[in-house]
Amino acid sequence: MLLDYAPILVLLALVAGFAVSNVVFSELVGRTRRAVAKGAAYECGMGSIGNARLRLSIHFYLVAVLFIVFDVETLLLVPWAASARTFTEAGVGGIVFAQVAIFLFVLGLGLLYEWRKGGMSWDR
Repeated sequence: MLLDYAPILVLLALVAGFAVSNVVFSELVGRTRRAVAKGAAYECGMGSIGNARLRLSIHFYLVAVLFIVFDVETLLLVPWAASARTFTEAGVGGIVFAQVAIFLFVLGLGLLYEWRKGGMSWDR
C-alpha cells in the first residue's frame, strides 16, 4: 500500500529540495541592497496616506464576520444541490430535504436576529 505512494513522496521530496536549494542559493549568491524605499509600503503606485494603524469601528469587523459565516453556510448548500437527485433515487430524499430545511430555518433565524439587533445597518 505504501509502495503505491512512493512516486508521490519522491516528487514531494524533490519539490521541497528544489525550493530549499533555491532559497539557500539566492541568499548565498545574491547581493543585498538596503534602501529606505524597499522597506516602505507599496499601494498600487500611490503614496501612503495617513497611518496604517487606523482604528476602525468594531461594527466593521462584525459585518465582515457575519458575511463570512453566512457565505460559508450558503456554500454548504452547493454539494446538497449537486447531489439532490442521488438522494431522491436512493430513497432518502425526504430526510435530506428535511435536514436542509432545518438548516435553512436556523440560518434564517440567525439572519433575522442580526437584522433586528441592527447588525446589518452601516449608518451606526
